[in-house]
Formats: sequence, structure tokens, C-alpha cells
Amino acid sequence: MKTVKEKMAEILRAEAEAIRSIPVSDAYDRAVELILDHVHRHHGKLVTSGMGKAGQIAMNIATTFCSTGTPAVFLHPAEAQHGDLGILQPGDVMLLLSNSGKTSEILELVRLARILNPQLPMIVITGNASSPLAELAEVVLWTGGSPEVCPLGLTPTTSTTMMTVMGDVLVVGVMERIGFTVADYAKRHHGGYLGAVSAAEAAGTEENNRSK
Repeated sequence: MKTVKEKMAEILRAEAEAIRSIPVSDAYDRAVELILDHVHRHHGKLVTSGMGKAGQIAMNIATTFCSTGTPAVFLHPAEAQHGDLGILQPGDVMLLLSNSGKTSEILELVRLARILNPQLPMIVITGNASSPLAELAEVVLWTGGSPEVCPLGLTPTTSTTMMTVMGDVLVVGVMERIGFTVADYAKRHHGGYLGAVSAAEAAGTEENNRSK
């Protein structure tokens, strides 16, 4: 039996290789453009969703977008059926996460959201590029479908790692396009270590600009 150290090294190699194998495509440009157009040009917001572990990643992506200048909110697919669907407004764009692309709650969310707003665009992150969910999306970001490192091959492990990284790509892509600065970050993140660092850097930048 492998030691914990040996197993750790094996898992790190597997997950690193999975990240390196994520397909790089023009779909990311299209996804970033959709977010820019709907959120920053037409004053909508990004609505993320996912079920279970994918939902936790979707929530993290939404909060990261918020702190970097792009209004975003997480919509739980089950709660959406009990009134929370009302968060959707004209101009919004959705980012949906489902490794299988067959998650029933997410497919139902799409159906209900499109009843409310037939023009609502969908970006999907999935491990199954030919899934029912992918067929409903304007933009599909495929993880590449690397196997889970879970010894059962079931628990979301590698797939959620890839989804997190793909979310980071979208966040950074949008940040660069909107010219998001340290001063902008400081206005949104006041607490904790990051708040102190960003405020100090923003103050330093402002002082340098005044002295020129």
C-alpha cells in the first residue's frame, strides 16, 4: 500500500496534468465577450449556478467576480424553483457548471429561466461537451473530461479543480478587459489582509500620481 506522501505526489501529478490538458479554445474569448456585453455594457449581471460540489465552485466564481468589478450572484438551482428565479433580469447572462452536463436540477433551471427570459444567454462549464446542457448553451467550455482522482472515480475532485481554474480564466480575462485596478479592488474589498494591502497600494499609487 502506498504511503500518504506517495499518494499525495500521485494526486498532485494527476490534477496538475488534468489542468494542463484543459482545451484552450476561442470559446473563452466568446464567454468573456458575453460577460462584458451583458454586464458591463448593458448593466446586467452574471448569474452562476451548479448543484452539489459544482455549486460550491459556482458560488466561489460569483464572489470572485464581485470582488473584481463584475456584479455576480449565485442562484441555487433547487431554490430557483421556489421563487429565487426572480433574481433574473433582462440583460443578465448565466454561467452554469455541471461535470456530467445531465444534472436534472440544472436542466430544469435552464428550462424555467428561458420561460422567464427566452433570450437569456448561457455559458456552460462541463466535462461532457455533447451533453444535453451543452446543447442548450451559447458557449461551452469543456474541461477535457479527465478522470476524478477519487479512488472510486465518483467524488468530484479533479473536475472541481478544473472548474475552479476555468472560472479563474474568465475572471482574469474580464478584469483585463475592463482595466480593473488596485484602487478599484480597494473600493470593494475593505476587510482583512487583502483590504489593508489593496488600500495601501491604492494610496501609494495616488500619492505617486500627485507627485508627478
